[in-house]
Parts: sequence; structure tokens; C-alpha cells
Amino acid sequence: MLMAIGAVIAGLILLVWSADKFVEGAAATAKHLGMPTLLIGMVIIGFGTSAPELAVSAMAASDGNPGLALGNGYGSNITNIALIVGLTAIIAPIAVHSQVIRKELPLLVVLTLIAGAQLIDGELSRLDGWVLLGVFAAVMGWSIYQGIRGKGDPLGGDAESEIVAHPMPLKTALIWLVIGLILLIVSSRLLVWGAVAIAQSLGVSDLIIGLTIVAIGTSLPELASAIAAVKKNEHDLILGNILGSGIFNTLAVVGLAAAIQPLSVDPEVLYRDWTLMLGLTLALLVMGFGLTGWRKLISRGDGVLLLAAYIGYTGYLFSTVVSAAA
Repeated sequence: MLMAIGAVIAGLILLVWSADKFVEGAAATAKHLGMPTLLIGMVIIGFGTSAPELAVSAMAASDGNPGLALGNGYGSNITNIALIVGLTAIIAPIAVHSQVIRKELPLLVVLTLIAGAQLIDGELSRLDGWVLLGVFAAVMGWSIYQGIRGKGDPLGGDAESEIVAHPMPLKTALIWLVIGLILLIVSSRLLVWGAVAIAQSLGVSDLIIGLTIVAIGTSLPELASAIAAVKKNEHDLILGNILGSGIFNTLAVVGLAAAIQPLSVDPEVLYRDWTLMLGLTLALLVMGFGLTGWRKLISRGDGVLLLAAYIGYTGYLFSTVVSAAA
């Protein structure tokens, strides 16, 4: 048990660090190969914070642990909205004014509904996975098209300025790209092994571990981005990263896992986890838009409600762990 806990801790630390280095190397390599910096910001860096979720879910699916893969994807969305947005709003109310965020919030609601429809039959087939990946490709294609037309999100522009301000030689970029990718794979396998071992020791499903420990750990990049954005007073970055990650998790993370290995879905995933994920997304929509018009603010009170929802949900999950161990 202690070895498994150590593996999870070491895996999470190495996973977050390697994901950061992988994204840095990939962005710099793409820049040297002539890819426009705006598109690098939107495609590579914009979704780079979800690299840990993607690596862990792909590894879990290939190892035959579908609950961990699904729990990681949905759990990360719940953690991002309830915990990270909640904490951030309590620290400083989040202004909502990006045109793209106005589009991404309703889009995430629609994508969450599509995900729920796929869960009704109790499984995610390979076809379901490929459908999710196809929708993800379409969303990315549209984002790139909008960026080329000059209607992209300010998030991409911010990433663009970061790339220009911190250039990296091609050789260094390639080294970090390779090292980051290798360590992503190694740390993912270490984390998955530890998480499954803990689940087996406690007598609970790997879904619960994925929804809690693994989801929190793989959401650390989003938390770091949110804290940095608060310090810079760049509120659009906070929601932009969270919404981008939510789209990525719902489509690419879960889609890739199902495409690798069909996932059997327990009923509670639909009525407990997916329902909360949808509820939180709708709550974010109402908080940003308001019930009577464009409100432009996620207040501290909203943050308290989101954080309370996360504490209640996590407490309930851990109570099931205690009941199973008793």
C-alpha cells in the first residue's frame, strides 16, 4: 500500500513536470518549423495543460482499467469547475468578457449532453470513442479557422507573446520534446499502477480513484495556470483554460480511451458523475451570463457555492470508500 501511494505521488509530480516540458518543447519545435505562433498558442499550449489527463487515460485504457480512464476525464472536469474556478473566484471575482468564452460555454454544455447520451446504454464503444474524436477534430479545425481569420481568442495571443518572449534553440526544443514525451509515458504508467493498487487495497473501484486522487493530480496544471492568471489580472485566461480543458477532456481524453479499449460504464457514472458535471457546467453558464442578461462576473459567492459542491461530492465519494473498507 505504501509503495502504491509513493508511486501515485511520484507519478503525479513527474507527470505534471514532464507535461510542461513536453509542451514547451513542442511549441518551440513548431515555431522553428514555421507554424504560426498564434496557432501554436491555440493548439499546443491552449490544450497542453490537458496532456496529463490524456496520457493517464490512454495508459489506463490500454492496461484494461476503463474506470480509471473515465473517472480521470470526468473527474478532471468536475475538479476544474468546482474546485479551481471556485477557489479562484473566492480569491478574486472572475470577470467574464471574452467573445470566445461566450461561445465555448454553450459548446461545452452541448458536448456534455452528447457525452451523456453515449452513457445511457452502459458502455462507451469504439464507435463512441471515434465519434468523440471526430467532434474534437471538428472543434479544433473551427478554432484554427477562426484564428487564421483573426477572430481567435485573446488566449492564443497571450500564448503567442509568451513564445516570442522566451525563444528556445531547435536542438534544446527537440531534447525537451523527446524527454517530456518519454517521461509522460513513464509517469503515466507509474501513476496508473499506483492508483489501481490503491483501489484494490481499499476494495473500491478504480473509477473512484480516478474521480478523486488522479483527477486532482492531473488538474494541477490548470490550477497553476489559474493562480498565475489571478496574479496577472487576466481573468479570461482562467475560464479559457478551464473551458478548453473541459472540451479536451470530454472529447479527446474520453474519446481516445474508448477508441483504444471499449469502456463498460457503471450506472452511477451517469446519474452521479455525469449529472454533476452537467450541473456544474450549467451553473458556470448561469453565473457568467446571469438569468436576466450578460452579468460579466463570477463572484466570490459563486465561488463558495462551487467549492461547497466539490467538497460535498468528494466527501460523498470518500464515504463510499469508507463503507467499502468497513
